[in-house]
Amino acid sequence: MIFDRAIVHMDLDSFFVSVECLKNSKFLGKPLLIGGKSNRGVVASCSYEARRFGVHSAMPMKMALRLCPQAIVLKGDMDSYSRYSRLVTDVVAEDAPVFEKSSIDEFYLDLTGMDRYFGCFKWSLELKQRILKETGLPISFGVSVNKLVSKVGTGEAKPDGAKEIHRGSEKGFLAPLAVKKIPGVGKETHKKLSFMGVRTIKTLSEIPLKLLVREFGKHGRALSEKSNAIDNTPVVPYTERKSISKERTFSEDTLDIIMIKALITDMADKLTFELRNSQKLTSCVTVKIRYADFNTYTRQRRIPYTANDNIIRRHVLELFDQLYERRQLIRLVGVKLSGLVHGNYQISLFDDTVEHIRLMQEMDHIRRRWGSDAISRAATMDVKVREYVNPFQKG
Repeated sequence: MIFDRAIVHMDLDSFFVSVECLKNSKFLGKPLLIGGKSNRGVVASCSYEARRFGVHSAMPMKMALRLCPQAIVLKGDMDSYSRYSRLVTDVVAEDAPVFEKSSIDEFYLDLTGMDRYFGCFKWSLELKQRILKETGLPISFGVSVNKLVSKVGTGEAKPDGAKEIHRGSEKGFLAPLAVKKIPGVGKETHKKLSFMGVRTIKTLSEIPLKLLVREFGKHGRALSEKSNAIDNTPVVPYTERKSISKERTFSEDTLDIIMIKALITDMADKLTFELRNSQKLTSCVTVKIRYADFNTYTRQRRIPYTANDNIIRRHVLELFDQLYERRQLIRLVGVKLSGLVHGNYQISLFDDTVEHIRLMQEMDHIRRRWGSDAISRAATMDVKVREYVNPFQKG
């Protein structure tokens, strides 16, 4: 028997903001911005109270504060966001037959065939309520025959809502909406479509395919299909990530190599703690440098499987020394651990000492209880001081 497709898109509402409100109820109902505080800072997430002033994600923080000067700005806590994301993922994984985690706060579920036993909309509504009950996080969803329409449906249902687009009504649902509501239509595409007089999805759907391909190349075919509610993209079953990384863009381009080495040392320590905490090992270390002229370089090294912070820290510093040859101002540095596999760290007879193992265990214990920033090595304290001072620097 062939069943009609039933695809659910679920998206946590203002995820970072919702987590901060769970941690501190005084932020409820307030215009809240999550993101960088420096001159180069951008808004990673904002509350619906802030959106009323025209603020949106990816907006420069300086512009957001001009629009909403009374907003509260928080740097954000990726450890907390990752932890809550895992909680939601666990709830979804327990019930969903097939699901894809497309980002830290977004899921696709394939419920094809379930209408024979359950109503897909009713089932999704029960899952939404369970997520709220078990995690405290509001989530919205859309249900339709494909990913595209379901994702747009979720956007129309927000905040804390649900929408079902019945089979056969997909084009009618999309038709009156603005073209910028189509996933993948960015600023430049939207600008060009507006210049052509195309403002609604209905108008876009009526443009001949040849004209769209002539104006937008391969992207033109995708625009034509999306505007006609065509999307055969499958839900790809969720698999665990194969790499973890951290990177930092400096508020001002710098030549302070001592500070940079302290920063990548701190990154290496936090990443190796994350490995041990999730019972994983890495076999590849990568260091990334972006210079002031935006040229970006990386260097990686294969290593025996490990989760030893001393070993990984040594490789990170060696790779940085090999990579940094231009002696130019640096804009960004990053560290990535890849080739991850499940496994517990095995003590090395050559690289470990009793003192180091005990220190590593005690530091891990403190981080699990109080967070990854609760303890760090003395060599990285200079970075902490600069992070604290930097928001008050004039620029």
